[in-house]
Amino acid sequence: MDNDIKTWLFDILGSIEEIDSYLSESIQFQEYEADVRTKRAVERNIEIIGEAMSRILKIDDKIQITDSRKIVDVRNRIIHGYDTVSDAVIWGIVIKQLPILKNEVEQMLSE
Repeated sequence: MDNDIKTWLFDILGSIEEIDSYLSESIQFQEYEADVRTKRAVERNIEIIGEAMSRILKIDDKIQITDSRKIVDVRNRIIHGYDTVSDAVIWGIVIKQLPILKNEVEQMLSE
């Protein structure tokens, strides 16, 4: 695996772990929605994940990561359409998509 790709995969994994550290297993959407600091920290880490994925796709556009293009699209939406970012959408990504991404990245890094 290309060293740059490996570095960016570690960046993705680090950002997912950081997001996990902000959210306890018992946190509910309403608590997340009311906590501006946590929301901004989560959004920033999703931006990092999207930027790292964008860089990976420039080198290997056939990488086996689920919804890799959508990850970049979410990053672009947060950065360029910050006023239209839905807390519910971000919450859904954190709860449903990031665990899948984490597993895929960990698998790739263990090879």
